[in-house]
Amino acid sequence: MSSSHPPSGRPTVVFDIGAVLLEWNPRHLYRKLFADEAAMEAFLTEVCTHDWNLSMDGGTPFPEAIAAKVAEFPHHEPLIRAFDERWEEMVPHVIEGTVEILKGLKERGDKVYAITNFSAEKFALTLTRWPFLGWFDGVIVSAHEKLLKPDARIYRLLESRFGLDLADCIFIDDNPDNVVGARAVGMRAIRFESPEQAQRELIEMGAL
Repeated sequence: MSSSHPPSGRPTVVFDIGAVLLEWNPRHLYRKLFADEAAMEAFLTEVCTHDWNLSMDGGTPFPEAIAAKVAEFPHHEPLIRAFDERWEEMVPHVIEGTVEILKGLKERGDKVYAITNFSAEKFALTLTRWPFLGWFDGVIVSAHEKLLKPDARIYRLLESRFGLDLADCIFIDDNPDNVVGARAVGMRAIRFESPEQAQRELIEMGAL
């Protein structure tokens, strides 16, 4: 474990990406494909499920996950393939206020990091679409590591790989389980609700 404190004496801010910096939600796509909201919700609960998406974040290649799901639900093939082929429509825009926080930290000369549950293919795609994701001094991508938040090992990997001390880090994530996971390994953490709320809490914690 590194005991090096940030040179500034300020805490190091670590971001989640989806729903903190990028507005990701499969409903942005599937509302275009379903006339009926209840049918869409049933599809996302029973077919293209949260756990299935998480399997790709955990390292299952997209083509393999799509093929397995099509084999299971052949009558839904076009809708399942859309999850891959039209994935970018699930991310219609960035969350501007949080990008501004990130930009401010970078301009001040702070090192900034990210830990994200993200598939390998879609992270590569997203980097080309949103260049600000290249501002990080280090990113831990779940699919690359075959580790998912809130597994303690993914936070400790950030620490060991980039020579950080988790006690000096503040993690921002929208998922309460991931916030609990971060706190369990000694990080301070903010449950993201809005850029304004995150900024307020970062000021209270001495990071801004």
